[in-house]
Amino acid sequence: MKKRIHTRYVCQNCGNESPRWMGKCPECGSWNSYTEEIIEREQARGPESPASAPLPIADIEAGESRRLRTSIAEFDRVLGGGIVPGSVVLIGGAPGIGKSTLLLQVCGTLARKGTRILYVSGEESLHQIKMRAKRIGVEDANIFLSNENNAGLIAEMIRREKPGLAVVDSIQTVYLPDMESLPGNVSQVRYSAHELASAAKREDIPLFLVGHVTKDGNLAGPRVLEHLVDCLLLFEGDQQHLYRLLRAVKNRFGSTQEVGIFEMTDRGMTEVLNPSGFLLSQHREGTSGSVVTVSLEGSRPLLVEVQALVTQTVYGMPQRTATGLDQRRMSVLLAVLEKRLGLRFGNQDVFLNAAGGLDLSEPGVDLAVVCAMVSSLKDRPVPAGTVVAGEVGLAGELRGISHMDMRITEAGRLGFRQMVIPRANLKGLKKHDIKLLDADSIADAVSHLFGDRKTGADI
Repeated sequence: MKKRIHTRYVCQNCGNESPRWMGKCPECGSWNSYTEEIIEREQARGPESPASAPLPIADIEAGESRRLRTSIAEFDRVLGGGIVPGSVVLIGGAPGIGKSTLLLQVCGTLARKGTRILYVSGEESLHQIKMRAKRIGVEDANIFLSNENNAGLIAEMIRREKPGLAVVDSIQTVYLPDMESLPGNVSQVRYSAHELASAAKREDIPLFLVGHVTKDGNLAGPRVLEHLVDCLLLFEGDQQHLYRLLRAVKNRFGSTQEVGIFEMTDRGMTEVLNPSGFLLSQHREGTSGSVVTVSLEGSRPLLVEVQALVTQTVYGMPQRTATGLDQRRMSVLLAVLEKRLGLRFGNQDVFLNAAGGLDLSEPGVDLAVVCAMVSSLKDRPVPAGTVVAGEVGLAGELRGISHMDMRITEAGRLGFRQMVIPRANLKGLKKHDIKLLDADSIADAVSHLFGDRKTGADI
């Protein structure tokens, strides 16, 4: 069959196509990201197979009862209760963060239950995979390894072997030989993933794809890859620390707000069953600028330490830095403190940090940020055994936040004796052993914590 050869230019960052080269991508704004690709189109098309007949929705099995439980509670939680048959899951993360190790442990737990596993790696040799598997205690006859890079052959292998779970590590190393571009190219990643996902869904086999991230922390490859998969999980963490966070960015079978916490050890990834205690393991009471709050991550309340350091600036322009917190929100809360409490931060450097590596984006941590900055400015520590939680409005008022009973229960479980909450949250609360200090404004909260009701300037 005669073919026509065409060329096009594709952005390697987002996958946007253009008939000519462009210096700046109009879709994602990246510079010098367009590369030329050769495509071949057939002039004539053969007869197509007839479309499959539609089925009544009542006759289709939901599949919820057939979820694969991995026995790794944190992993199952993020997926929404286990692995759904026929689902395609993409796990992204920086190199060395532990993606392959975690998936190998997942394969080990399922293999011990009798599930047949197909693990395909395009980055490591079979001996390297065997060495890591032996180190973390994963040696089961139900795990089959392959070192294939051809996406077509991998798809054929999935159809032929029909495993209970298939893993491809990584999608950036897989290619289709019919395409002129190299592995890792946007087109190769897109069409290879489509080939593998089609084979997995046709055979009702769950498929895990490993992906890399760019230096900006975004998933490498075309954006269409994120729409192709059913679940997109990001494995985050600082390689200088032992903890790792598994977040669900997209999940067609569960919540996208869940987070799983793991600890990196020489035996692989160990799930942290008490994350609040883990995050507060190095909290020191009696230190100014340190406040404990309860943040909600999905359906899980987590106790997190918010730290603030307010110090006299030595530069002409005071610095404002936030780690794990929204810096724009910090600027808003500083303006509220200056306007409503008369505090002055114009000649002060302000540094904020959410200890433990979590990104706190929910409004319930506002009060902790405010109290931490006041505590550091006046060098007055928050009373021992105290937790705060609440949203701060522009008028200095405290607004109610969701799931307050869960937050209070978690604080009491960790041994905290009192908690400052918005007055709006008192209505409908259950009875708790912890002492509740209600506040209508940030001035009320300052009074509870530092014993002065007048203004922050008089503390």
